[in-house]
Amino acid sequence: MSDNDAVVKVKNLQMSYGNNAVLNGVDFVINKGEILVLLGPNGAGKTTTIEVLEGFRGRSGGEIRVLGVDPDNGDEEWRSRIGVVLQSWRDHSRWEVRTLLDHLGKYYAPYSTAQRKRPFDTDELLEKVGLSEHVSKQVSQLSGGQRRRLDVAIGLVGNPEILFLDEPTVGFDPKARREFHDVIHNLADLESTTILLTTHDLDEAEKLADRIIILAGGKIVANGSADALAQEFAGQTEVIWTQDGKRHVHSTSDATGYARKLLTQHQRGISHLEIRRASLEDTYMAIVQKHENPIVTKEKK
Repeated sequence: MSDNDAVVKVKNLQMSYGNNAVLNGVDFVINKGEILVLLGPNGAGKTTTIEVLEGFRGRSGGEIRVLGVDPDNGDEEWRSRIGVVLQSWRDHSRWEVRTLLDHLGKYYAPYSTAQRKRPFDTDELLEKVGLSEHVSKQVSQLSGGQRRRLDVAIGLVGNPEILFLDEPTVGFDPKARREFHDVIHNLADLESTTILLTTHDLDEAEKLADRIIILAGGKIVANGSADALAQEFAGQTEVIWTQDGKRHVHSTSDATGYARKLLTQHQRGISHLEIRRASLEDTYMAIVQKHENPIVTKEKK
């Protein structure tokens, strides 16, 4: 990726509330079309980071550029290029779904370009989020999951170049969550939309993320793909195989080498072979424990 692909640049981000430092020297870059998932314990600064990038919250220090603009100085044209899905909305209750999206879309029309048409076609957007059958309902008549889908539609109505999502699938059933994941992947792959989201659902993070950043203690303590983080922090990978009807499990830091050696030594009799790396949950817990209990972690080595 060239420097021109950087949609978000964060350098030495600082955020304090009184004497409480929530963010202390956070640095990262998000590239065009990338899906970045921000993880961390409660109070780690995930929502604060997103709010600063959105321009909803001032920062104590550091340099930030989102679409080439400092969020503190973002004008209406800049805001037309970003989409936001907050943890929850509590407004628009008397509007009908289609009428609301049509109305909101009009605010984005003046900022439509040849490269990026705005707003999204309402019918296409309703289909994307799975609300096509509820277009005439008032917002107050929607179920919790349907309301969350509408929140996502509101965030997408302006066809944003970057989309911020804070706990986007709270209240989704498994089917709705899977459909939402498809929407996110299509936005990144087909529309080149850059996406930054927070979630406490580690399975969701693993399925969506091109890259994961983990915050703890106001700092970034891990930054990489789920596979890279598992290899760096979780350590051992399990090699599982069945030989002459008997199941075997071996933990190793070099699963590929061990499997190759195993198949060379036993060219017959192995009917099943599986390499199972640490899950993102295993990796996440190892990273957080290493940060929160550094003495205990060191003694275990």
